[in-house]
Amino acid sequence: MTLSTTTHLNFHGDARAALEFYGRVFDGTVSVTTYAQVGMPAEAPGAEKVVFGILLAADGFQLMAYDVPGETRGAEAVAGSTRRENGATITDRAFFVSLQGDTLDEVAARWESLADGATVIEPLAASPWSAGFGMLTDRFGVTWVVDARAAHAG
Repeated sequence: MTLSTTTHLNFHGDARAALEFYGRVFDGTVSVTTYAQVGMPAEAPGAEKVVFGILLAADGFQLMAYDVPGETRGAEAVAGSTRRENGATITDRAFFVSLQGDTLDEVAARWESLADGATVIEPLAASPWSAGFGMLTDRFGVTWVVDARAAHAG
């Protein structure tokens, strides 16, 4: 048996825009299915929202997203509060998305794209455990922890 996990993000009206943004960031292909496409009457409120969305990139990166039924509230409904204080992360979020690469160059390119319109919590820089570590909350309210994997001695 093989198990895998994919980050599945829940939005309040921004799923399509977020998936398109992440598609550009990660150079991937986005597929979206709306509520209307799975049987909701096309004239019903929210029928055009995303019930199933997925981003697939050639390097294996994937991300899923959908719009929670109900009121459209945008990024502020997702973001919560996160800050760095005295070397510690203080947050009310239940999770972050961790993005790791083998080299600083690999993650720095993604960082620059994710940082467009983001709130940077911790700039991408060398840390005691990584050649590059940073945190940001992107324009859609998703907090990303980005770092280059530390080389482990075997």
